[in-house]
Amino acid sequence: MSTKPRVSSAIPGEEASFGTALAHQPGLAGAFGMLYGTFWSKGALDHRTKEVTRMRNARVTDCGY
Repeated sequence: MSTKPRVSSAIPGEEASFGTALAHQPGLAGAFGMLYGTFWSKGALDHRTKEVTRMRNARVTDCGY
């Protein structure tokens, strides 16, 4: 997998990134932000386990973000 987004930037003059790609759908970007915040602040797993899982997933998928 590539770290380069497959969706163009929604912000003129800005390079494509996770945030500028989500700008195509502001409602989706807001919902993702709320979901992501809830994921990191609540749940059955401690923060350390979530972070190790996030890092492993990023390495497996070759995610640069």
